[in-house]
Amino acid sequence: MVSMTATHLYQTGIIGNCSYIAHIHKNTNISWLCWPKFDSSFVFGAMLDEQKGGKCTILPTTEYSSQQYYIENTNVLRTEITAADGKYRITDFAPRFHLHERYFKPLMLVRKIEPLEGTPRIKVACEPVCDYGKGKMRSALGSNHIDYFGCDEDMRLTTNVSLNYILDEQDFVLNDPKYLIFTYGYNLEAPIVATAEDFLRETVAYWRMWIKHSSIAGFHQPLVIRSALVLKIHQYEDTGSIIAASTTSLPESPGSTRNWDYRYCWLRDSFYVLTSLNHIGHFEEMEKYFNYISDITFDTDKRYQPLYGITGKRDIVEETLDHLTGYLGEKPIRIGNQAYEHIQNDINGQVLISMLPLYTDHRFVFSERGDSLRWIDGVLTKIEMTIDEKDAGIWEFRNIANTHCYSNLFQWAGANAALKMAKTIGNTSLEDRAKLLIDKAAAHIEACYDEERKVYTNAVGSKHLDASTLQLIMMNYLDPSSQRAKDHLIGLEKELKTEDGLFYRYVHADDFGKPKTTFLICAFWYVEALACVGRLEEAVEAFENIIKYCNHLLLFSEDVDAKTGSQWGNFPQAYSHVGLMNAAYRIAKKLDKPVFL
Repeated sequence: MVSMTATHLYQTGIIGNCSYIAHIHKNTNISWLCWPKFDSSFVFGAMLDEQKGGKCTILPTTEYSSQQYYIENTNVLRTEITAADGKYRITDFAPRFHLHERYFKPLMLVRKIEPLEGTPRIKVACEPVCDYGKGKMRSALGSNHIDYFGCDEDMRLTTNVSLNYILDEQDFVLNDPKYLIFTYGYNLEAPIVATAEDFLRETVAYWRMWIKHSSIAGFHQPLVIRSALVLKIHQYEDTGSIIAASTTSLPESPGSTRNWDYRYCWLRDSFYVLTSLNHIGHFEEMEKYFNYISDITFDTDKRYQPLYGITGKRDIVEETLDHLTGYLGEKPIRIGNQAYEHIQNDINGQVLISMLPLYTDHRFVFSERGDSLRWIDGVLTKIEMTIDEKDAGIWEFRNIANTHCYSNLFQWAGANAALKMAKTIGNTSLEDRAKLLIDKAAAHIEACYDEERKVYTNAVGSKHLDASTLQLIMMNYLDPSSQRAKDHLIGLEKELKTEDGLFYRYVHADDFGKPKTTFLICAFWYVEALACVGRLEEAVEAFENIIKYCNHLLLFSEDVDAKTGSQWGNFPQAYSHVGLMNAAYRIAKKLDKPVFL
């Protein structure tokens, strides 16, 4: 029997429509749903506390088995339940489709329940909560709906199931399809069955057309398709921002206290995200993200923050919630993220290289870049002011500052991007400034080189190695065909790689001790590096070893325990999927696989 215990947390799928994301467990529970925005309080949050997190389950009265899958090439999820008295299917989806020349993406979650075999008896339970589980919503009976209200949240369940059966959690025989339609902030004034069926048909059609309009290389295509669908619904369409994950406080490893809130947009990952979107040819999402970055650029002062809220909010104040038990009892439970205060100087370069396609890709209209001089000058000024200072680095050390190799690599790459932009707009002054910064960043990078071990360390004066320096090869700072690049890769392998091709970020102690789990995006970077230096067979082998660490729906977490293979960290992790997409694309190009449009 499938239980609700926390050990099954990663046995979930996600649905979403670029307004919200919900997690549906194999036990039928909506185990995570934040409304009205990605970073709002949850109305269902059993993944962090099964008692205080509320529930929304559709369960049989006897023991059962469960199977879960997506309708092919969509974000529409199905859970099939088989019990002694019959079998039924739940179809969960967030409506999304074209309507009135724009996208219809309401705060609405639809659950269709249909019998498949026998006469199953089921019980529908719905207990939404508010203020991160500090209170339960109160219910009020309507004609064909239940209103839930409390704290600042108000939602409605419109259904053709007996309302008293739901309120009393009374079981009944499922003879024909039933529908649960949750709405937030408005009431559904339309037929239940026809609306749900129309929205389901339109949503399936939308997602399948979105995939048809994607350029997906022929290497492990189903994995890339699922990763693209995952990434898409992590974009908050209202502003264009893309979050790292929809969850908070799922620990990186047991007892680590590395329990972070990832429901925000990290600018320092923008290059990887935009690269993956570029690979699959989705320019609408790229432009929305460009606009989000541009808005922040013109609204910032000396430096960028590592992360921002989905609406561009700057103050992401971190606090702990002591009333929740946490996943497997792991605490603290955090909302907000103190890393917004950190100094991470790679972000300046990330912004510049992320925006470069607007100047080099002719599918974007250059004449629309009327603000070029102002913002290129602004970002170059940021690099000039910060290039010689120490920072927290990509991994956001809380009490450690260094002159990091990775930070300077991206300032080097950003200055190169600025040089290309300056040439495009014909500004020699910007060109000269960019050239000076290229040389300065390169000097800092070379100061990290260990002649004896023939490897670049994580920082000037340090002996520690770091997976982020794999990017020296992918960013072409090191010629991938050179012996220096090959030696550097070998040096990192010796210290950071596991037998199955998983990769640690680093193995030295940081503010919280030594990391105990591997980081999936680093493993995918390793795959890319192997492909770049010509070790293609090894790249394919490593890729195929890594992908077995997904869950039953091809979803990847942030971290993997190399000894047990268990998933850890916030889930699913958008950047793990970005890493997969970029690694698959890199291999496909090397293998000369065709690209299907």
